[in-house]
Amino acid sequence: MRVLLINDYGGPFAGAEALTLALREGLRVRGHEARLLASRAPLLPGEQRSDYACVGTTSRLQPLLEAYNPFASHALRRALADFRPDVVHVSMFLWQLSPAILPRLRELPAVYHVMTYKPICPVGTKTLPDGSACTVDAGWVCRTNGCEALPSWVARSAQLAMWRRWRGAFDRIVPVSESLGRRLRENGIEASAPIRPGVPTRDPRPPLCDPPTVAYAGRLTREKGVPVLLRAFPDVLARVSDARLLVAGDGPERPGLERLAAELGIAARTGFLGHVEPERLDRALARAWVQAVPSLWDEPFGLVAPEAMMRGTAVVSSAVGGLAESVMHETTGLLVPAGDPRALADALVRILASRETAESLGAAGRERAVRDFREDVAIESFLRIYGELLAA
Repeated sequence: MRVLLINDYGGPFAGAEALTLALREGLRVRGHEARLLASRAPLLPGEQRSDYACVGTTSRLQPLLEAYNPFASHALRRALADFRPDVVHVSMFLWQLSPAILPRLRELPAVYHVMTYKPICPVGTKTLPDGSACTVDAGWVCRTNGCEALPSWVARSAQLAMWRRWRGAFDRIVPVSESLGRRLRENGIEASAPIRPGVPTRDPRPPLCDPPTVAYAGRLTREKGVPVLLRAFPDVLARVSDARLLVAGDGPERPGLERLAAELGIAARTGFLGHVEPERLDRALARAWVQAVPSLWDEPFGLVAPEAMMRGTAVVSSAVGGLAESVMHETTGLLVPAGDPRALADALVRILASRETAESLGAAGRERAVRDFREDVAIESFLRIYGELLAA
């Protein structure tokens, strides 16, 4: 089978990109031909790994290409003529490649694995500028609520109109979680049962050793809630005096977060690791007693939680979106209200103060990850869908 994968970005920058590259490799290992089409836009520093590429940008002009990227349409035409795929699998396309690619998919079996709120929200997070959840349909309200400046609102409104017009190019729309699927259906998008992203099976971390360590891994952006974690940590130190905090990742919020750590008096106990390659990241996070996922928004899935569970690490997460489906409260970790430093601190202390609790939650998390979140489970699920579409 020949499968053309499509994603906005072509390097190992974040969760969607890692999943797309892993899917390509998994399909190839199973004897299928798989190639990737992506833009050349650099989401983060790193090499591009796509087989076909087109113009993209992360500059102020990005909303224009989000609306309609003619370079993506031309690149897709060339890729289809060269590769002649049996099936097209789209991960993300509304940040760079745009709805311009959709008319070219009408004659092919096509699957859309939805990983963000972009199909129903111009900014992709379904949150308002004050961080609260947005509960209204996209439209002029995106401008009046302050989510968009007028030029970007015009471009992204055009994008939304074209997406609504051409979304019938997809034969199957598959969300990454039931939470996201429910939001899509509420907005009139027919979504099937979810396919949760898979994570590589790896050896469990070694037995825990001192000092008791909290880890965070992810992009340093506002919706990820890292300030909540920093504000919780002085309370943690008051009760677990030798605790440490590791923050792995980079993003626009990093300078402000480092200043906040200094203001809170926790800089000496907090390590900002920056962007870390996956191999080094696993080693860095292996020492953690608990991984914190303090997201403020309804994460469509939250890949870091299953990754931590696969290592055998307990998870304390905000009870939001897909995270509330992945983390089993009191079994594989603890769920806390989003944006509540005291509740987060209480949950972290409960694990850091008891090696037995940390090991027990971590072992249960690994058992769940091996059962439900293996990479090969997701790949086989998509192969079944490809087969159904080809048979139809």
